[in-house]
Parts: sequence; structure tokens; C-alpha cells
Amino acid sequence: MKLEEYICRGKQKLRCGYTTGSCAAAAAKAAAEMLMTGRKVISVELLTPKGIKLCLDVNEQKLSDDSASCSIVKDSGDDPDITNGISVFAEVSTTVSGVEIIGGKGIGRVTKAGLDQPVGEAAINTVPRRMIYEAVMEIAEKYGYSGGFSIKISVPKGCEIATKTYNPRMGIEGGISIIGTSGIVEPMSNTALVETIRTEAKMRRAEGQRNMLLTLGNYSESFVQNELAFSLERSVTCSNFIGDAIDIGLELGFESILIVGHIGKLVKLGAGIMNTHSSWADGRMDVLVTCGVIAGVDVDTLKKIPDCVTADAAMDILDEKGYLEKTAEVLEKRIENYLNARVNGEAKIAAIAFSFKRDLLIKTSLADELIKTIMGEENG
Repeated sequence: MKLEEYICRGKQKLRCGYTTGSCAAAAAKAAAEMLMTGRKVISVELLTPKGIKLCLDVNEQKLSDDSASCSIVKDSGDDPDITNGISVFAEVSTTVSGVEIIGGKGIGRVTKAGLDQPVGEAAINTVPRRMIYEAVMEIAEKYGYSGGFSIKISVPKGCEIATKTYNPRMGIEGGISIIGTSGIVEPMSNTALVETIRTEAKMRRAEGQRNMLLTLGNYSESFVQNELAFSLERSVTCSNFIGDAIDIGLELGFESILIVGHIGKLVKLGAGIMNTHSSWADGRMDVLVTCGVIAGVDVDTLKKIPDCVTADAAMDILDEKGYLEKTAEVLEKRIENYLNARVNGEAKIAAIAFSFKRDLLIKTSLADELIKTIMGEENG
């Protein structure tokens, strides 16, 4: 049954979905009820941590004398979630006491410290584990059962799906994670993306890193590999969420933060814009015009910049007239001032901005120092 819960993003009304954690808990609850009653269950109700009640169809029921299993199909609503439509299975059997939750086929294993679960454990996060526990204990109380349960969660397509996610990089091997803190998927949720940054940053700190390397995506990572010779195993990908990533770095106690990104994104830092997604703010050409004015660029040249589609195109105009170096110097100082204001003395911070046409374009004053620091940390 579809969840009829909606949120608004701008002018769009988007339908919410439910997490893999909700699917696992609902499947476990339904399987436990089948085991207690000896009858197949066709639907199950689950109260999510967010307080929203789900009524979900139960599929692929199997029942034997000592175990029961079934699946719940994940519905991500209008969120473009790669796990949408997958089947999450729970197989439940009785034990003498306690509740054991294990990962079966398609559930990843934690291989690096700093994640939600210890190394070696199935990647079933804390909140979903609590949801599963509470779901089966509700059934135990309903039927007066005083023994325990063994619950195996599996996702048959998990291994295949995991190759299309950040899981291998995040230290989760062999399948997907069972996640979710609210039980509900909010379409295009920034919160979920920021939590991914936090998870990766926590893992880097658990590895002993004291200096944070922030990259914005594929372009940044290529530049880091080709020009700085850092291992990408140490970087944290922040996408457009530069400000949030800096805050997370401070929260986790990193001593320094080095940001590497394309000028098309980092130019926005020159106006203090710390979320560089175009839907949040643009301002690229406004920043370059402002910097150009301070750098003494003539009016005719400045008038051409607002019509540029990309930062590289604007750089071409400034370069042609001999103003690029001075304008870049002004931009560099503005970026540095805004970054320093963000960390407020709690950590050293620097940025490196590159261009496809000109390679290294901007390097704030502490960049070289932080490069050496990270190299030293990496080489032991």
C-alpha cells in the first residue's frame, strides 16, 4: 500500500516513502506473527520513529514448523532512490531467549571503524535494529511468548545494488546497508546527504586522520590524484554541501580542512555561499564582477561577464584583457576570509580551485602548508 504522506519542495508536492529499516522491521514483525500463529500474514502495520503509521503488503510468505519468512517491497515515494522497488526479507525463528539480528544475503559487512556498527558486523544500523527488536517484541507480548527470536535480514539484489553506491568506499562490503533514522524517506532530502558526509568523515577520524581533505566530486578527485598525488581513500566527498562539511569537520575535531574543487563551484565561496547547488544560490558572475571592480577591471570588460554561462568563459574574458591574475587574487582573499569566518579559529582551513583550461587557478594562503601536512600524515 502506498504511503499517502507528502512534502513540498518549492512548487512540487512530493510523496514520501519508507526506509529499508522500516521494510526490515515490518518483515520481521510479519514473520514473527506467522511463526506465532501458524498462518500467513498478508499485511502488517508498523509505527515509524517519526510517528507515521505504515500499513504494508507482505509478500513471498513461507512458513515451516520452526521458522517463517516474508518480504516487504521498498517504496521510496518520489525520491530517486536506487533501492526503490527492492525486496527486503526477514526470516524469523524461535530461540531460548534474547533477540539476535543477523545479516543474510545482500546485506553488507562493516570493514572499517567509525561507522554505525563495529567492524565485522552486518551493516544494519542502530535505529533499524531497534525497530526490528521492538516489532518482534510487540508480537511476543501479543501472543504471550516468553522465548527469544533469531532474525535474519536479507536483500537478494543487495550485492548488485551496492556496486552502484558509495558503500565500498565507505567501508561496507558485499551488499547494501539497512538504514534510516525516522523510518520515512523524504524526497530529495538534504539531511540524508549531509548524514552521508558525516558518516564518511567519522570513518576518516576513526582511521586516525587529523586533517580533513574535502572534495566536491569526480572532477575534484581527478585533480587530487593527478596534481596532488593524495590517496582518495583519505578524502571526504561533500558535493555541494561545503558549509555543512566544514561544520562536521569541526564537530569531529579535525585540526585542518583542505577543500579542493572546480572554480565553477568554489567561486561562490567568494560571496560566502557555502551550499554551491544552483538551486540554493548562484552568484558566480556577481562575485567575479565584484572582484573585477576591486581589481580595477575596465567597465566594458565587466559588462561582458554577466552574460557568461560558465566561470571558465568569464575567466577567458578576463584573461584576454590581462585582468585574470589580479581578479583571481581578490577572489582568493575573499574566499579565505569567508572560510576563516566559518571555522572561527577552531581549525586551519584552505581552498584550492582549479580550472579545466588553466589547471591550478586559486590557492589560499595556507594551502601549501596543509598539502604538506596531509602528505606527512599519509606517509606516516
